[in-house]
Amino acid sequence: MSAGMRDMVTINVTADLPVRATAQPFADRVELRFGKAFPVALVVDGTCLDRLCEAIKDGKQQLVNAGRQV
Repeated sequence: MSAGMRDMVTINVTADLPVRATAQPFADRVELRFGKAFPVALVVDGTCLDRLCEAIKDGKQQLVNAGRQV
C-alpha cells in the first residue's frame, strides 16, 4: 500500500444520492446501495441492524448538540 492510500472507503451521502435497501433473507442481511451508475454497497447482518441504527441516531444527536439543524 502506498503512503497516499487509505484503508477506508468514504462516500458522501447527500439528499440527492439514491439509496436503496434490499433484504437478503437467505443470508439474514440487508444490502444498502448508494448511487446509480457506480453504486457502493453496504451489507449489514440482520443481527447488527439495530446497532447501525443506533450509531446513526447517535451521530444525529451529536449534530443537534453542536447546534446543527438536522
